[in-house]
Amino acid sequence: MKKQEFIKAVAERADVSQSAASDCFDAVVETITDCLKEGDKLTFVGFGTFSVKDRAARQGRNPRTGGTINIPAAKIPAFKAGKALKDALN
Repeated sequence: MKKQEFIKAVAERADVSQSAASDCFDAVVETITDCLKEGDKLTFVGFGTFSVKDRAARQGRNPRTGGTINIPAAKIPAFKAGKALKDALN
């Protein structure tokens, strides 16, 4: 499912216009992003938890030349599914 298909499905379920659903979707994504930028966790009980994890610096290989490159440390987003979401899928 792509973003536009998702927005259309949300608009139909919530009985709102696609424009309103798109604005809400954008607001949710921005809010989650802002929360993670601040280093906070965001938990939706039953759905899951968004968090930020630290990935350590490491050495990698350039596939074209085979030479060693340094990959810097980074913060990466993570999502852990909640029990209700896992149960809904099984």
